[in-house]
Amino acid sequence: MELTKTALGIELGSTRIKAVLIDEKHVPIAQGDFEWENQLVNGIWTYSMDAVHTGVQTCIQNLMADVKAKFGVALTTVGAIGVSAMMHGYLPFDRDGRQLAEFRTWRNTVTGEAAEKLTALFGFNIPQRWSIAHLYQAMLNGEAHVKDIAYLTTLAGYIHWQLTGERVMGVGEASGMFPIDSAKCDYDEGMLEKFRTLTGLDLRTILPKVLPAGVSGGTLTEAGARFLDPTGTLRPGIPVAPCEGDAGTGMTATNSVRVRTGNVSAGTSDFAMIVTDKALGVHREIDMVTTPDGLPVAMVHCNNCTSDINAWVNLLSEFCELMGMPAGKGELFVKLFNKALEGDADCGGLLSYNYFSGEGVTDLDEGRPVFARLPDARFTLANFMRTHLLSALATLKIGLDILTQTEKVQIDRLTGHGGFFKTPEVGQRMLSAAVGAPVSVMETAGEGGPYGMALLAAYMLWKDEGESLPDYLDRRVFAGAKCVTLMASPEDVAGFRAFLTRYRKALPTERAAIETLA
Repeated sequence: MELTKTALGIELGSTRIKAVLIDEKHVPIAQGDFEWENQLVNGIWTYSMDAVHTGVQTCIQNLMADVKAKFGVALTTVGAIGVSAMMHGYLPFDRDGRQLAEFRTWRNTVTGEAAEKLTALFGFNIPQRWSIAHLYQAMLNGEAHVKDIAYLTTLAGYIHWQLTGERVMGVGEASGMFPIDSAKCDYDEGMLEKFRTLTGLDLRTILPKVLPAGVSGGTLTEAGARFLDPTGTLRPGIPVAPCEGDAGTGMTATNSVRVRTGNVSAGTSDFAMIVTDKALGVHREIDMVTTPDGLPVAMVHCNNCTSDINAWVNLLSEFCELMGMPAGKGELFVKLFNKALEGDADCGGLLSYNYFSGEGVTDLDEGRPVFARLPDARFTLANFMRTHLLSALATLKIGLDILTQTEKVQIDRLTGHGGFFKTPEVGQRMLSAAVGAPVSVMETAGEGGPYGMALLAAYMLWKDEGESLPDYLDRRVFAGAKCVTLMASPEDVAGFRAFLTRYRKALPTERAAIETLA
């Protein structure tokens, strides 16, 4: 095994930190992971920095063990490294590198006033989870730490800083901090000036420098190597690609970086990203971000997707144990997902809202998971599971309708990836029913973000002079990739439409649950 002919992608997802090592053929050859969960502390969804450090190091140790077991060598180096994480959020530091406030994740919906005022000021939608919304809300709240901020970054930006000492990030990740001018591949100057006039703060003094995919993001330092691997096995000096967000890595992992291509990432949260070739109107439900090389992307982001499904599978796992028939979670997921295919197309009168947290698309600042049914509904296991699968996609569908019906955005290809698609065909068919169009899933769909980050590191390392990211992916990575494309039946499409009509009409049920269940 030639270690320098590999690329390593690390992604800090919402429920798992995962590392994927690929070879020079862009094939995953080893991996490591670490499971974790966010915590609701004093009304803020957060992860402690201790958990971040422990999780990354454990993930890398598991990767090293996998390499050792498969190839009989110690992982002392790689050709390049790239780091990704959940986009958005708020991580402020002072001049001495001290953290000034808890890490406020994308899941928080506590910046409504700031988001509304900035959207009006910029004429550009600023979602609640964006870093600039968190910063301005902290200003509006009069939080004492704001005056001491010397550096504001995201989780990916923080890890990159620890590895390289560089305060930089990829343009796709930066587009979730502050609006980007795609023509310049940098923060929008006009909006920076409007914010400076409003607050007196020059954001360029505290925001990371913006870099496009393919350029160097720095080099792994001695301290950075020890951050990843306290044992000292991993050596410094490795080239590091600009860090990216999970939106950018999802686009890359699904070869969805060309205009009129799109992908849906579905896990704890779900989001659809469509690369556009025209300006769009301002919609609260639509975020404008970018590809890792700076093209504009219309993004529908939903805070809630599979958490409620996971909770129900855990309950059913307990039942299996109670009956003396313990089943592995993986086996349960596969069987229950496939059971959903036997359900009625419209779920037989069952309904659920999977809102563990607030949801911007449906204008809810909090969430309460709700399952409901009519007295004469067909209450079967198949319908129960199908209901939760369709519920996981319902909010996404509401946002996508704005893109395709109101803005007339054209989509030539839609690709799914993430945990929702791990069971063959099931999630794919449900998404096809939701969008009424064919959906493709690649064999690497379950690898998701860390695979996409490894590809971005490989692109930095191995691209030819002048070779664009779309061309690199088309020619070198996905030319022979195995891909399955499915189209839902007309009955499934009509069934999802009927389910969504019921879902929209009964949304006051979810609002009542938020108001009455404290």
